[in-house]
Amino acid sequence: MNVTKPFFKMNPARYIVVFTVLLVSISCKKKINTITLNKVEFDQTNNWILLERTDVKKENNTFSWNFKVKQPAEYVIQIVSNDELSEGENYAKVKIGAHEFKESLSKNYVINATKIVSEFKNRIQFKNTEKQRISITTDANFNKLRIIPHYKKPIGSGNYHQEWLTMHQSNEKQEALKRFKEAKLGMFIHWGLYSQAGGIWKGTKINNSPYPGPKVAEWLMYAFKIPREEYKKLAKTFNPDKSFAKNIAKLAKDVGMKYIVITSKHHDGFSLFNSKSSAYNMVDATPYNADIIKELYDACLKEGIDFGVYYSHGNDWMDGTDGNYANVKKVNDSLGIYTHPTGKNLWNPSKNTHKEYLQNKAYPQIKELLTLLPELRLIWFDGTGFVTEKQAFNFYKLVYDINPKVLVNRRVGYSFGDYLDAGDNKIPSASEKLEKYWETCGTTNNSWGYKSYDKDWKSPKELLYYFVDILSKGGNYLLNIGPDGKGNVPETSAKNLREMGKWIHQNADAIYGTSRWKIPNEGQEETLLEGTGHRAVKGFKRNFTSKDFWFTSKDNKVYVISLSNTEGDILIKSLRKGEGSVEQVKLLGSDKPLVWDQNKNGLKTTITSLPINSLGYALEITLKNK
Repeated sequence: MNVTKPFFKMNPARYIVVFTVLLVSISCKKKINTITLNKVEFDQTNNWILLERTDVKKENNTFSWNFKVKQPAEYVIQIVSNDELSEGENYAKVKIGAHEFKESLSKNYVINATKIVSEFKNRIQFKNTEKQRISITTDANFNKLRIIPHYKKPIGSGNYHQEWLTMHQSNEKQEALKRFKEAKLGMFIHWGLYSQAGGIWKGTKINNSPYPGPKVAEWLMYAFKIPREEYKKLAKTFNPDKSFAKNIAKLAKDVGMKYIVITSKHHDGFSLFNSKSSAYNMVDATPYNADIIKELYDACLKEGIDFGVYYSHGNDWMDGTDGNYANVKKVNDSLGIYTHPTGKNLWNPSKNTHKEYLQNKAYPQIKELLTLLPELRLIWFDGTGFVTEKQAFNFYKLVYDINPKVLVNRRVGYSFGDYLDAGDNKIPSASEKLEKYWETCGTTNNSWGYKSYDKDWKSPKELLYYFVDILSKGGNYLLNIGPDGKGNVPETSAKNLREMGKWIHQNADAIYGTSRWKIPNEGQEETLLEGTGHRAVKGFKRNFTSKDFWFTSKDNKVYVISLSNTEGDILIKSLRKGEGSVEQVKLLGSDKPLVWDQNKNGLKTTITSLPINSLGYALEITLKNK
């Protein structure tokens, strides 16, 4: 979306911005107290790359610079010009190393009343600080290029890194991470007051909302800019079935999901647990009058399923004022960068300050959850946005001080997570090398919360493909359900999950506790999942053949997964002679070893007796002397 904003007067040279940061004393034995106010110097422009047109090597309409990146991270490229773009100047071709793209130039925003900033949609991931070269081909009359960190992944000062690393590398954290890696498949649950509306407000579907922003059902309050007091009334009718916890835990077990993560508090600020820090919760504000998070926790432990909670710490449309927007915008205005308002309550913000929200609600509620759920396995933070580096660190340390066995995801902010997520409905390519263990969260249709009119359900085969692709690349899959206001999972969603679960249970050895083999797959190129909106528009079209395989490994075994139910001879080229000496080949679900032949072309065997309408099969290849 292109946004034109009149900005400010500023000098785009280096600025040292002084922040007042609220330091928080965090302890598992004492309550959280404000202890002092410190001034912390942080130069936001220190990691910027500014390339002047006057310093360029020019050939025709191609401009080239050499530069160095100070900090590996994800960056965006901006062209700064003095005049409006005229016809014929509305595109640019960019090349950085092997990365090349062409985009239209748009007037994204204005700085200094006259300078036009055009920002490319493509992001550049710099993995190191080596010398780089950028070339841009354009007829546009620009005066400089800016390469700056992406606003969703800000670069911190590094002041807290060593202390974080010590906690992250502790025995407790590493044991928890090992358990998480072995689990492979989890259930995400987006559920709350918004579930009653089903993505419709006063007769208007959320997709037809007059305001910009995400059109997923849990963003109902934001999408329609519903006043806080009006939205609160939804709590008076939120009275789900008492069997919710038992039914959800049973579904997760049927599918083969080893952990559950539920929205204990989403962006709307409503808590599904009994909170002393806010009466806007399941016990005090609804006729249900019970702690449904504790009920689900108990049900999961009974079924042998690990339990985690989602908690929106950065966005709270009820009590989080403007999400720190005004403070961040003031700084950004002085630097000449746009402040993205998505996810921030600018229509009816609460009257408190953002620091007061953290001190009086967010930090205390995290402590409440950790106390309420002693065997909690992870906290899935979200809505970082304008949380500061210090605040993100405070959340991580608070969790660690109370229960060091609890994992924290990367969305706590500033790389303080114990593991990464690839993004909503995003699967990294096989060539990407991630610095931490990772997880992909995905939906069974195109919304996270319950959307009554979204019937675009992913089939069992499509869901299984995403799972197998993630497995082969060494990650976890956190697969979402969106129950309705009564707590019922949509019938098709539950049916497709259980169908996938039959395959998972039969082929469990190829899944749980496995890791990435030396290559993830052979056959067709991967079909990348590039976001919730991408799947909604493009759909899913892929045919699986008897030549397509995905691999996982464990000890001296390699598992070969096929999503074809074609019987007959197969050849696995990646297991040719010299790629491991095969000792035995077995079809999972069968006790009878297969006849096989390993030669220079690959490993050959014959597949027979597959169940009718099978989603595929998995082979267990035992290797000698691995």
